[in-house]
Amino acid sequence: MSSVVELYEALASAPDERARARVIAEAFERLEERYPHLPDLVTRTHLSETELRLQKEIEQLRGEVKTEIEQLRGELKTDIEQLRGEVRTDIEQLRGELRQTELRLQKEMVQMRGDMTAAIERSRNSLLLWLIPLMFAQVGAMAALVKLL
Repeated sequence: MSSVVELYEALASAPDERARARVIAEAFERLEERYPHLPDLVTRTHLSETELRLQKEIEQLRGEVKTEIEQLRGELKTDIEQLRGEVRTDIEQLRGELRQTELRLQKEMVQMRGDMTAAIERSRNSLLLWLIPLMFAQVGAMAALVKLL
């Protein structure tokens, strides 16, 4: 029995109900042999039910994800504010250290200027100590040369 027409003819020619039942059972058996995965087939109703369940789960997950996102945003805002405070504190601390370093450098520069001024004064005095006697010696040597000539 490979077609529906043959099934009809077999049912119509069956002598009694028992023979008809046997023909129907054989048709189901052949159907199961030909389509072994037939019990696993899904109907539109099954698909609709599954689709509705999945949509419901998707909506639940969306809600959960939105809640988690909002929670994470709150945590991030808190963390960001905390980091901003820490950065401000660090900046102020660095500014204080920079001011201290600047004051220390200014003091050192004043001290170095004083030291350099003192060194220049000593050098000038030392030069004058040598220069004045040499000038007198030069004037004396020129006077002696003028007398000789």
